[in-house]
Amino acid sequence: SVMQVSATDADDDVNTYNAAIAYTILSQDPELPHKNMFTVNRDTGVISVLTSGLDRESYPTYTLVVQAADLQGEGLSTTAKAVITVLDINDNAPIFNPTMYVGQVPENEANAYITTLKVTDNDAPHTPAWEAVYTIVNDPEQQFVITTDPMTNDGILKTAKGLDFEAKQQYILYVTVVNVDPFEGSLAPSTATVTVEVIDVNEAPIFVPPEKVVEVPEDFGVGLEITSYTAREPDTFMEQKITYRIWRDTANWLEINPETGVISTRAEMDREDTEHVKNSTYTALIIATDDGSPIATGTGTLVLILSDVNDNAPIPEPRSMQFCQRNPQPHVINIIDPDLPPNTSPFTAELTHGASVNWTIEYNDPGQESLILKPKKPLGFGEYKINLKLMDNQNKDQVTTLDVLVCDCEGAVHNCMKSGYVEAGLQVPAILGILGGILALLILVLLLLLFLRRRTVVKEPLLPPDDDTRDNVYYYDEEGGGEEDQ
Repeated sequence: SVMQVSATDADDDVNTYNAAIAYTILSQDPELPHKNMFTVNRDTGVISVLTSGLDRESYPTYTLVVQAADLQGEGLSTTAKAVITVLDINDNAPIFNPTMYVGQVPENEANAYITTLKVTDNDAPHTPAWEAVYTIVNDPEQQFVITTDPMTNDGILKTAKGLDFEAKQQYILYVTVVNVDPFEGSLAPSTATVTVEVIDVNEAPIFVPPEKVVEVPEDFGVGLEITSYTAREPDTFMEQKITYRIWRDTANWLEINPETGVISTRAEMDREDTEHVKNSTYTALIIATDDGSPIATGTGTLVLILSDVNDNAPIPEPRSMQFCQRNPQPHVINIIDPDLPPNTSPFTAELTHGASVNWTIEYNDPGQESLILKPKKPLGFGEYKINLKLMDNQNKDQVTTLDVLVCDCEGAVHNCMKSGYVEAGLQVPAILGILGGILALLILVLLLLLFLRRRTVVKEPLLPPDDDTRDNVYYYDEEGGGEEDQ
């Protein structure tokens, strides 16, 4: 059934036929494709399709004039209009118009527009029976993608990934189109042919490999060849020349032959250069440039793994410290060596140049990577120079001078004081005493000059006695005339 019409009658419908209503169709507009496309049930008013031939695309609506009459159709009557809208079904396939297309796209560009495919569909616009679904039949590598414009129903063809002109210059694609809704009946999908031409562009040189790792000793030397790092030209249809240069070489250790790509050292390398070397690795960036139009540039990464050599002797830290004269607390000295095992611990320590007379050292840990320094006996106030010789596991050694201050205090040092001095400098009374001594000396010199001018006989110069010398505040723990290494 399509619809139902209904009429009412106020007469008695129980004992008479005065309210017995019968329905009939008086007219149909349009009378196509047949005059009697619909029928109505006389008793119920239900309207049904009588014959086939409804076509929304040709006759989207029908207007029926329906009569209702009492006395079972023989009495009084009235009429009404019934408007029937024919609903769409997917009985029209989308058709390509035209069926042949040509598009161009530069190589290496993903999501690049190629062309627009157009279709016509007689079904109701913007319905599932009208909306187009495009399929590329022969694209196994999925290099292309086609989407539907929701407003126009056109197919927009683009690249899904960059195409390589050197590998293939032309593609011929076959595209079919259907609707979101399945076809009604035996409808065949329409097919279009798209020719895609790939345009050659100048591509950047490609380093092989993109990252090259080379292991060299840190004392490799200067002016020696490390490796050859070159790039290939992907544009096989073009004759181009590649030149090389170093883009990033933060320590300025390297140089490259611009023609051959041979990389050599221009300065001494140092694995312990923590500013430029991380985890024994030094990284440089190399650039290859062709002479195409426009010029294209590729980048490669050179990774140098610097193997360690024993070029650093161990050193103590800290190198200056303070002790109290009474009940002094020992100091821990760490041994630092930037080299790698086996060029580091266990270390050997020795006091030299007579330092062992007043001082003693002992290892602070089983790995012999730190020491404990303490005085052997009570020492006088002042500054001491202690020569400490440290040697690594491969017998690389160095003598370092420690600056030690013995202070007027007990136990741990809190405020270091020594006779006539403080850690920051001379005390005020000492400074005043020195200034007073200088002034007295000047007065003495003036008096002497005046005295000499008044006498004709030269007298013995007035000099301080030999034993009137000041104590020196420095103590050098040395015996004999040795040579001190720094």
